[in-house]
Amino acid sequence: MIIVGGPASNNIDLEIARIMNIPQITLEYKTFPDGESYIRYPVEKVKLSKETVVIVQSLYPPQDKHFLELLLAISTAKDLGAEEVVAVVPYLAYARQDKRFRAGEAISVNVILKSIEFAGADRFITIDIHKEESLKVLSIPYKNLTAMKELAKYLAERNYENPVILAPDRGAISLAKDIANILNTEYDYIIKVRDKITGEVRAEAKTLDIKDKTVIIVDDIISTGGTMVLAARCSLASGAKTVVAVCTHALLVGNALDRLRESGVSDIIATNSVPSPVSKVSVASVVAEYLQSII
Repeated sequence: MIIVGGPASNNIDLEIARIMNIPQITLEYKTFPDGESYIRYPVEKVKLSKETVVIVQSLYPPQDKHFLELLLAISTAKDLGAEEVVAVVPYLAYARQDKRFRAGEAISVNVILKSIEFAGADRFITIDIHKEESLKVLSIPYKNLTAMKELAKYLAERNYENPVILAPDRGAISLAKDIANILNTEYDYIIKVRDKITGEVRAEAKTLDIKDKTVIIVDDIISTGGTMVLAARCSLASGAKTVVAVCTHALLVGNALDRLRESGVSDIIATNSVPSPVSKVSVASVVAEYLQSII
């Protein structure tokens, strides 16, 4: 088995190779003057023939460029004789476009996944995809790993006082449950409630009393920060002592980080699936553990 680091591996490939004590190579890459992408395997350093090649390439912005690099890397590995190609994509772009919200829309995640398979991937691995059901479009073996265990370990080391775990909506409740079970604390999700007299809409925890608690809000992605900002403000309005924002993929588009801090979030914690100022937890051990199980 050989670990290959793509241009958007964020050094996760190096960590996986170190944990597993197996060879690692880094793809050569550049962008031509006209904007086209170029990748090359350093074949003078390692031969891919009859090897299992594990390509690590996340799809954070510029996601279209990183996606094309991934396809080129998969196809080229097969051309160079790899027996099996495993695509490890810590953050899968386009995963939120998993259905037609309006007539005529592309179901983008299907196109991304089918393209990875068509390029020659024999196995696909990702982490905390927006909806795991999206992976069913693949006909190759796949695995959606989760970073919740590693995030929970980090949270435990912080020794937050009276922690409770909240999901910003029902869709993220499984993530909140995973962390809550590890930390042995309560969990809930936020719902919108309309005042029957004033008509005012507010958000609050569905059943938990969060007054004077450290509220840890968990989601898969923080993009513009809008969902997390609303959840944080509502938690503080309901009496939370402190709010901590946690996610796997911190895209932090535009001024998202400033918006989160201005909303009262005291700490922001994410993984290195996407490079960011708050990427404090590595997903390498999660991937390495799974790879060791399938060798």
